[in-house]
Amino acid sequence: MSVSDTKTSQIGALDRFFHITERGSTVGREVRGGLATFFTMAYIVVLNPLIIATAKDAEGQFIADATSAPIPLVAAGTAFVAGVLSILMGVVGKVPFAMAAGLGLNAFVTYGIATQMSWESAMGLVFLEGVIIALLVLTGFRTAVFNAIPAQLKTAISVGIGLFIALIGFVDAGFVRSGSGVPVDLGIGGKLTSWPMLVFVVGVLLIAVLVARKVKGAILIGIVATTVLAIVVEALVKAGGSGTPDAPNPQGWRLNVPALPERVFGFENPLRLFAEFDPFGAFSTVSVTLAVLLVFTLLITDFFDTMGTVVGVGAQAGLVKEDGSLPRTREILLVDSIGAAVGGAGSVSSNTTYVESAAGVGEGARTGLASVVTGVLFLLAIFLSPLVGIVPHEAAAPALVIVGFLMMTAIREIDFNDYEIAIPAFLVIVLMPFTYSIANGIGAGFLAFVLIKAVKGKAREVHPLMWLVAALFVVYFARGAIEALLGVA
Repeated sequence: MSVSDTKTSQIGALDRFFHITERGSTVGREVRGGLATFFTMAYIVVLNPLIIATAKDAEGQFIADATSAPIPLVAAGTAFVAGVLSILMGVVGKVPFAMAAGLGLNAFVTYGIATQMSWESAMGLVFLEGVIIALLVLTGFRTAVFNAIPAQLKTAISVGIGLFIALIGFVDAGFVRSGSGVPVDLGIGGKLTSWPMLVFVVGVLLIAVLVARKVKGAILIGIVATTVLAIVVEALVKAGGSGTPDAPNPQGWRLNVPALPERVFGFENPLRLFAEFDPFGAFSTVSVTLAVLLVFTLLITDFFDTMGTVVGVGAQAGLVKEDGSLPRTREILLVDSIGAAVGGAGSVSSNTTYVESAAGVGEGARTGLASVVTGVLFLLAIFLSPLVGIVPHEAAAPALVIVGFLMMTAIREIDFNDYEIAIPAFLVIVLMPFTYSIANGIGAGFLAFVLIKAVKGKAREVHPLMWLVAALFVVYFARGAIEALLGVA
């Protein structure tokens, strides 16, 4: 067999395994999609350690000191777990959904849980939450809930996530910030006065033009070109970083300063972190009631954040059918559940499916091959950590804004003349970005849907699982009052 025949055979095997042709894609599109997803997610390798390793545990020690886990090691662990799970999602779930440490979840764990116990105990609760969700998948409960959601509410979830990730892009780039006298404002004091913001604007316009002209690789080209521009701009104007709380630099780059790295290679052994979690330590540190409430909060947030992401990105990829179902739902949700447990065991917080996967889908990715590519790049990031810091928020965020637009286009599928579905859909859509939480938007929409149906005498039209989910969300939204009532706040 010739070399060309061997390559053809290998590509054919990839095609059959991932259903590439069947889903209207190509190997090239999948690779480009995997690259685009990685570049929009790579910030987590930098940001997760900054959140985790610089926080303090219940004894007032920095987590980096308490667990002997310095920032470079947490970065390596973040990349390792994300890489393994993204590959697993690609191979088992066969969808272009990449995984990494969940933002929001990691902040809640760090500041809402670890402050009351050791970091090892906090990671133990994350691990237990992951095990519970995995059991819910294996029993069919999580998949059943997924299938019980009305199709138009699933569409609303997709639209809401589109607005949410667009807002994430604007905020990450500093284009939108908290203002003086207003909750949010344009740039710095209502003005676009920094070089990094100019780079971001150029990036948005560049990707918008490329997408409008249907250029192949538009999003990836935009990220790379904007990164090059950022490096050149920083070399010329020396904008610097965002500063410190005591000496902020609002005109600097938001996360990392773009520059050619002094070195390319670096390595920390991420497996060392797998000895840093205690599954049951929390129950001897805080009351059992509080530990259970913390696990419940993690579970609900993780459960519905993932469900929203899967629906939103899956719809954008054309994988969600007319009845709202998604192929291989059980496998997808199982891998995501494993991500929570592995993230806890690896001491890098719960890993979940990323909304930034939509960047790869926007690039044309439709199969799990894209997730495998993203996962391999995360694993390489362990060794190429200096390179990960090249791409600033201002270069990656434009992709999120344009992908947010693409996901918003699904809003035409919602019947806004039918208030029984329109009002819940509206709440789903607006509360995701307004509360910076997918779970909050889903919860409010589901509660409104059930209530309106009940008040109009159509309770029988509501799936029994939707009633159960609504009841769980009542507990979720009232958890602060419940903790205070029980004296465990």
